[in-house]
Amino acid sequence: MANKKRIAKPKADSSQTDPAVIAFLRDLEHPLKKEIEAVRKIILGVSPEIREGIKWNSPSFRTTDYFATLNLRAKDGKVRVWLILHRGAKAKDNTKSLQISDAAKLLEWLAKDRCLVTFNDGKDIKTKRAALESIIRQWIGQL
Repeated sequence: MANKKRIAKPKADSSQTDPAVIAFLRDLEHPLKKEIEAVRKIILGVSPEIREGIKWNSPSFRTTDYFATLNLRAKDGKVRVWLILHRGAKAKDNTKSLQISDAAKLLEWLAKDRCLVTFNDGKDIKTKRAALESIIRQWIGQL
């Protein structure tokens, strides 16, 4: 049997997790709820410095500032999981273009400091996991 790498599951009492996010997800009615949880676990597993919270009515992630938010609405009429990577709530005066290596072509750039990662289903999340982890590490390294 092949050795499968497991996603580190944040503990409910972990300093990374937020009771508001746990309650939000518990009450969430969404056809891709399991997939949303999987993306959340991947992000929290990238670094112990990452924390979560509810920002913009969705689970969001931060280190010193918020850098990622799950978009739970279907922007194109299709049910998917969208992860918006950004540089915080407000545009920064000195915002420079980010230098993110994206060999897997996951990123759809929306602006020089904001992009979108789309996940279609659980299989897609598993396929993109390593690339997403790399992108998150690079992203938070440039905050």
